[in-house]
Amino acid sequence: MNLGRVGRVSLLYEAGLSMEEGVASLFQLDTLLPAQYFETFRRKVHLEPEKRLMLAVLEDAVACFQKYILARDGKGKALFRETEEWMMERNSDRLFSFENICEVLGFNPEYVRQGLLRWKETKLASCIKAKIHRLTPKDRGSAIRPEC
Repeated sequence: MNLGRVGRVSLLYEAGLSMEEGVASLFQLDTLLPAQYFETFRRKVHLEPEKRLMLAVLEDAVACFQKYILARDGKGKALFRETEEWMMERNSDRLFSFENICEVLGFNPEYVRQGLLRWKETKLASCIKAKIHRLTPKDRGSAIRPEC
């Protein structure tokens, strides 16, 4: 779609942006919380039941991914591992595969994956990985990992 100079200027004017702000905004990352992003789909009045179910599956997967990333118990670790494997699986022909759900909902699966992987890297980098040793005589030498 070629808007031409008048169309581009009109869009910038309607958005309340100067030409410099408009150009700069093209190269900025959009930052939204998952809840804000998914809320845009909830606002649609006529979302078919199948799409609502797919959206619920995707929301639950993102929630599990974020909630259990630092899990220490077996159940939490398993939930995180299964969720991550489901999200990273490619070319699956299953109806409720990550890629199929994203496609049906109008998301780019690779873009969503990369966003989740960047979030994971940031979360893990912010977590202190050092061991702390207690110096009390009773627990001398026992290592404790701090939780994030």
